[in-house]
Amino acid sequence: MAAPARDELRAHLVETRIAGDVATPRQNNLSHYRQMAAGDPYYQLGLELKPSWTERGVLEMMVERCGVHPDPLHLYGDDTIDPEITLDMLEAMGDRIGAAARRRETVLIATGHPATLTPVYQAVARVLADAGCRILTPAAGWTYEIDSTWGGVERRRIVYAEGGVAMLEDGGRTHHTHDPHPMEAMLRELATGGAATPPASAATASGDLAGRESDVWPDLAIADHGWAGAAGQAGIDTVGFADCNDPALFAGAAEGKIAVVVPLDDGVSPHHYAPMTAYLLGRVGLSVSG
Repeated sequence: MAAPARDELRAHLVETRIAGDVATPRQNNLSHYRQMAAGDPYYQLGLELKPSWTERGVLEMMVERCGVHPDPLHLYGDDTIDPEITLDMLEAMGDRIGAAARRRETVLIATGHPATLTPVYQAVARVLADAGCRILTPAAGWTYEIDSTWGGVERRRIVYAEGGVAMLEDGGRTHHTHDPHPMEAMLRELATGGAATPPASAATASGDLAGRESDVWPDLAIADHGWAGAAGQAGIDTVGFADCNDPALFAGAAEGKIAVVVPLDDGVSPHHYAPMTAYLLGRVGLSVSG
């Protein structure tokens, strides 16, 4: 697909509700903002964020960095993502990925939204591989257990889709996740040059990696959810996507731990992201040639 012009992509984003008036419930957003500000690890996505965040401060930050509705009394209904911010951040992401391609950097790619965003990541992975970048695939097959929402225990496993895109598998099916533990396991394996071990706690990987022994380390992570948060917390240059109910990555960007966060609805039909992907790759190409 040829890359659309910026105004064409803007119209597409709004029409498909990737940005503009999105389907994410306002009450869900505000609940997540409150829980992130309260320090709930699940909503911090692997980041160690400053304790000074308040619910009101998170909302104001999300207005600035994502374009959610600014009225604190807007409590119910749908919310918004500013398509201009989406486009600006998509261009910034393309510039950073283009720099990685020029420099033939070492890259990690991972998604917590395998059902919707995998084709976007795979297209980026192909461009980087063709440019001579090394796409890392550490800790393939690593497993861990979590308590199931239905009772009992679920075992999840790191798998890699074609192109080297990490994701979780659960019972033979790819799995949506916010969890930072898989990225932390990948980074532990890279740090030590050996097998990853199960997570000892919900702590991030940064402390474990201070004295890493291996010379193989990512220059860039392209990810979302806890995959992105854990990479950014470990000091890796990280770019990624986030919905308006995932404030932690935007807070990480505000604190300088995440390089670029592209706001979008991360749960629409996968084919709707194709024009966005073409625009991103067009920007990557411009950055490489420039």
